[in-house]
Amino acid sequence: MGAADVRVRGILLGFAADALLGDPRRGHPVAVFGRAAGALERRLWRDHRGAGALHTLLAAGGAVAAAGAACRAARSRAAAPLPELVLTAATTWAVLGGTSLTREARAVCGALEAGDLELARERLPALCGRDPQRLEAPEVARAVVESVAENTSDAVVGALVWGALAGVPGLVGFRAVNTLDAMVGHRSSRHRRFGWAAARLDDVAGGPGARLTAVLATLAGPDPRGALHSWRADARRHPSPNAGPVEASFAGALGVRLGGTLAYGGRVEHRPVLNASGRDVRSADIERAVRLSRRVGQLALVTSCLTGAAVRRLRRARAAGGAR
Repeated sequence: MGAADVRVRGILLGFAADALLGDPRRGHPVAVFGRAAGALERRLWRDHRGAGALHTLLAAGGAVAAAGAACRAARSRAAAPLPELVLTAATTWAVLGGTSLTREARAVCGALEAGDLELARERLPALCGRDPQRLEAPEVARAVVESVAENTSDAVVGALVWGALAGVPGLVGFRAVNTLDAMVGHRSSRHRRFGWAAARLDDVAGGPGARLTAVLATLAGPDPRGALHSWRADARRHPSPNAGPVEASFAGALGVRLGGTLAYGGRVEHRPVLNASGRDVRSADIERAVRLSRRVGQLALVTSCLTGAAVRRLRRARAAGGAR
């Protein structure tokens, strides 16, 4: 079994594990990384971009270096591919979050359908960082659909892209950068300068996955023409270069209107409306968004694995040609 086959099979096994089991219940590696990055932030924090860049380099770079060392150790311990296969599968399982995203979205949907707005507000922080007590039922539903769209890219497609292209270091690096952005990349007074590097690096790392998510949502959604129109017309108006294409394509595909006024930790943002011709989000649209997210994730698995294998074959062909 070649290295390409090991990587693809490991990613397939990890994707299946996430689909069946969801996130690991205890000792989640992402949580461990978050605690380590938080401890490092407490030591390095200065209201300066340079300090934040050092924090990002040490945290994300250290995670990638550790992943690379683990891969080399797995390959050297045995001629058989089993150690590397297990490592790739376990890392993919730990990095993906599609099933947990689905469960949390459906939990909020169930509360809204039952008329229990308080329960829906209680569950919402598991999906996004908005102030739930300020939201009425339609706004909660809109927040869930937006979170499902964005996290389809961040928690599923982006990880699959980097895993297929760069293996375990790619999986770990993408999740590390995404986690750092969630921790320090937002524009709070403490992190406006310190989190700049993490936010910019996350924009770069998330770009391929976001564009692939938008493409697949357009192709797999119930209204491809509406998704394409919304993506082209509204994506660039979103403050995030990656969330814009994803949320706009989901909005158009589902025929709903996203964006508008949001509240995060006491800070109010007035974002542009995406797919203004769409209708208001209803609780039933959460399940529609979840189904679209799952289709996108499955298509991304196939697309990423095929693309990654093709890229590696091209590299081997070029290397063989250069050696002649």
